[in-house]
Amino acid sequence: MPATEVLTLAGHEVDALSIGGIETCIHFPRLRLAFDIGRCPESVVARDRILFTHAHMDHMAGVAWHCATRSLRGMGPPTYVVPEENVEDFERMFEAWRALDRSDLEHHTVPLAPGGEFQLSDHLVARPFRAPHTAPCQGYALWARRHKLKPELADLPGPEIQRRRESGEAITDLLEVPEVVFTGDTRIDVFDSEPVVRKARLLVMEITMLDERVSVEKCRRHGHVHLDEVVERAELFENEAILFTHFSARYRAREIVEILDRRLPAALRERVTPLVRGFR
Repeated sequence: MPATEVLTLAGHEVDALSIGGIETCIHFPRLRLAFDIGRCPESVVARDRILFTHAHMDHMAGVAWHCATRSLRGMGPPTYVVPEENVEDFERMFEAWRALDRSDLEHHTVPLAPGGEFQLSDHLVARPFRAPHTAPCQGYALWARRHKLKPELADLPGPEIQRRRESGEAITDLLEVPEVVFTGDTRIDVFDSEPVVRKARLLVMEITMLDERVSVEKCRRHGHVHLDEVVERAELFENEAILFTHFSARYRAREIVEILDRRLPAALRERVTPLVRGFR
């Protein structure tokens, strides 16, 4: 993906491509991770941590190529965070590719389910949540961990705070802030059931259908979000920035922007970036 198309939203670089049913890859270069690799964009080969939401082809098909290309270039084995219900089949897929490709395809698979967490760094942890879709799917929230001086110590002089720290006293509280949420493919229900979706600084959320060409009911049957459902909840979005993704390939880029301009309330529209990369 050319660097010129990298977005900066709520302080995060996002190098993303998502077309409903075709391919989705949401890449965070500074965080050194990506969510899903439908057809594995070239820039994502450098990433050694991929967090998968579900096993539909347009979200997972590029994984074997990703692994093989990293090996070819002398990079270390990648780590794939995979929903628990997909792990057995995921490893069977790699066994088939090892037989076909005559290669080792070394990688680390980390099973993860809602209620668990994956440590990304000392200051960042990923926690999945259930996202209702036509196949088992989970979104992810990235929580930033920060230490803040205890309020009761705020007025003490620096040397006294240092003395207490050296004596072993806990002088800070651990705070967790939801930095990024990626919903994966989902019905709007996840917005109602998971408060973190509404509160994360940056929300990356699918909206597949935008108008009457596909009804809300049909959109829901296919496990996706319709713009009508977003408009109904417009006042509930607390996010600093929102990236709408996974638009149906039936729409053109200009059409997507025009519909959002016309239908979203101004207070929400000014925080929304539509991901139209790859659309005509």
